[in-house]
Amino acid sequence: MGVFVFLPLVLPLSAWPIARLAEQRLHPRTATRLLTGVAAVMAVCSTVCLGLVMVVGTAQLPGNPLPDGWSDPEVREAVPYDEVAGKAAIPALCLVLVACGRTLWRHGRVRRRAHRALAGLPDTEVAVLPDEVPYAYALPGRRRNRVVVTTALLDCLEVSERRALFAHERAHLAARHHRYLLAVQLAARANPFLRPLRTTVSFVAERWADEEAAEVIGSRRTVACAIGKAALVSRGTPVVTLAGLAAPGPVPRRVAALLGPAPAVRSWPSVFTSVGLAVWGAAVGTAVSAMSSANSAVTMVLILHAATPL
Repeated sequence: MGVFVFLPLVLPLSAWPIARLAEQRLHPRTATRLLTGVAAVMAVCSTVCLGLVMVVGTAQLPGNPLPDGWSDPEVREAVPYDEVAGKAAIPALCLVLVACGRTLWRHGRVRRRAHRALAGLPDTEVAVLPDEVPYAYALPGRRRNRVVVTTALLDCLEVSERRALFAHERAHLAARHHRYLLAVQLAARANPFLRPLRTTVSFVAERWADEEAAEVIGSRRTVACAIGKAALVSRGTPVVTLAGLAAPGPVPRRVAALLGPAPAVRSWPSVFTSVGLAVWGAAVGTAVSAMSSANSAVTMVLILHAATPL
């Protein structure tokens, strides 16, 4: 394996150029799917890398329950600097698992609390809460997806802007944006180098819903006005993995995009453009990361299998 076992830990840096370019040049739907896929693959690969390196580090600890053959020189030579990197990977992988577990637990807790808050309301697609705090968000559920909005926010919007709000939230639910947001949140916890992709996906997912709402309403200006008003009075969503009209982020850029022409729908940019080069570069980095992790995993399994006594 050599030093190539460490490649998945740093290859997420190759995705940085695509984050801003995809936000500006690609259709929000394409950018959301592309960046989420890149982040998920690279996060899995870097976690596998930590796991492989940790095996060597764990095998060197006295009194470990692993087979004695796992600490043979052949196993130690499979990962360079095993005494340092192997043992350092143990707390690193523990931190990754704890951070990802905490994110999942917090996401589930907020969703459960949100559903409990709607227990006394009619089981309809739109749930209007009598609350003086203005906010709205899309709440996915097992049996029914619901749009949650307070009376305070509805009072701040005109009739056409309310239609834009509901269209925006329905777009979040229809495209299951909460899954994209949760995936990039977990990816950023697994590898801090993926945080720029998390920020960009949060933005382009909102832009995706903006464009869908503008198409349904038939007025880009109305959606822009609804976003601007909601952002001025709303506190956003209860958790970052739930989507909403006034989600935290660069709202002025969303409004400016809606006041301009609709983005062109392109499945894959040309390699002879700046965004095309960034996309292909990120794709190559993702492929190399995946192949490096797969090669390292297979090599490690063969070595450990050969070193394990029957």
